[in-house]
Amino acid sequence: MGRMISLTAADTHHFAAYEAGNPDSKHAVVIVQEIFGLADHIKSVCDELASHHGYHVIAPALFDRAERDVVLPYDQAGMQKGLALRAKIQPEDLLADVTACAHALNKHGHEKVGIQGFCWGGFVAWIAATRTREFAASVAWYGGGIAQVSHEKPHCPVQLHFGGEDDHIPHTDVQKIRADQPDVEIYVYDDAGHGFGCPDRPSFNQAARDLAHERTMAFFKSHL
Repeated sequence: MGRMISLTAADTHHFAAYEAGNPDSKHAVVIVQEIFGLADHIKSVCDELASHHGYHVIAPALFDRAERDVVLPYDQAGMQKGLALRAKIQPEDLLADVTACAHALNKHGHEKVGIQGFCWGGFVAWIAATRTREFAASVAWYGGGIAQVSHEKPHCPVQLHFGGEDDHIPHTDVQKIRADQPDVEIYVYDDAGHGFGCPDRPSFNQAARDLAHERTMAFFKSHL
């Protein structure tokens, strides 16, 4: 349904992105990938937002900063390579790429742009809210590493989703985020693990995914 496009960040880095939806759509959002690249799951999230909810969506290929055209399997080897690639990319470069996506959406007349990230992308969605003023709302699903920077103040409304059985993000991290950010909406899905929103992962939890999606759409509807 969507299409691959090329965008340029402020530092002249050219990167691939997946675009879905009509530029004349009412709402716009940037979708940020997991540690496994611009995979079919991320594209399907874009397609769903476009076809079922009328969004104009762009998802950047963040790994293009380190290696182009990378899509990794949902296994230990894939995760290890993803972590190695992630280590080569600085946070300011990630923000440059999602900002370029936001500006591309702005050029189509979208004054308010949201951002939603998964896993690594959840962390990116968080720092996009705290370190830029490009986004009107930010949502992170099982964003690892947020607790390490949870003292940073968001410049837009933020909603966070975590799995209660997540073996990558400890309960103490969620507690720290709650303590640091009492005004941020935080939801924990008791029987869900890391990656509960991805049908291609063994940890997929349909009920948790559906409820998190419903809450995400209501949140965006309120702020975009």
